[in-house]
Amino acid sequence: MAVRQDASTGQLVDDGKPQEQSADSVQCKVYSPFKVYFEGPAVSVSAESKTGPFDILPRHHNFITLLVPCQLVIRTDAQNEQTFDIGGGVMHVKANEVTVFLDV
Repeated sequence: MAVRQDASTGQLVDDGKPQEQSADSVQCKVYSPFKVYFEGPAVSVSAESKTGPFDILPRHHNFITLLVPCQLVIRTDAQNEQTFDIGGGVMHVKANEVTVFLDV
């Protein structure tokens, strides 16, 4: 739970909300109807839409896009990445979470 300072009293109170994850990562999930390919924190996610390649970084604005056949690259830290050859899909970014639906 997150602790905040109450504006009217100045006292520290528990706001009842879970703490946010690190500002250095996004929560990422890549799956198809029958398999989860990746689930966990990532420092960046790279893919391609009809308008070209793009990257998702922590605190990215909310959006949704159709993915074209490409390599989906998930970087879990500066030295490690996972690459998936995809035939297309849908990517949804909201509240520091990236969800990729494949085979839809």
